[in-house]
Amino acid sequence: MARATRFWPALVTLAAAVAFEIMPLPEMLQTLRPPLPAMVLLYWVMMWPERFGLLTAFILGIVLDILHGQLLGQNALALCMVTYTMVRFHLQIRIFPLWQMTMTVFALLTLMTALQFVVEGMAGFGTIGLRRWPAVIFGTLLWQPVMALLDRVREQCETHTSNF
Repeated sequence: MARATRFWPALVTLAAAVAFEIMPLPEMLQTLRPPLPAMVLLYWVMMWPERFGLLTAFILGIVLDILHGQLLGQNALALCMVTYTMVRFHLQIRIFPLWQMTMTVFALLTLMTALQFVVEGMAGFGTIGLRRWPAVIFGTLLWQPVMALLDRVREQCETHTSNF
């Protein structure tokens, strides 16, 4: 009888990404902070869409809205949009070459950032849009190491060869 795949390590990686999101950084590094919760969510949705999906994206988005003190639902909407796209095309994206997968993640992070910018603009908050884009570029550059780390966690979860 096969044992069910443990997925609590995936939840720990999401919690660690949220912790990284609220960790204080020097002002000059603040603009380079990658959207790590979104990147980790995109990975888990791509690999385990039956366990992580729109509900996970919505809850994570609400948590981020509360932690950042932003409009309630701003991050939830953006994360749900990119998560839906990933769920819809996860089988195709998984077989992409690494460079093409990285460009797909860049497009999804760009979509997420653009949605956040539009929501803030509609709410009347005058934010400078150029301040957001270094984080998207830096997140894209970090996609490959983040994916490698999360691949290792996923393989450990699926094989059950070692304890966490």
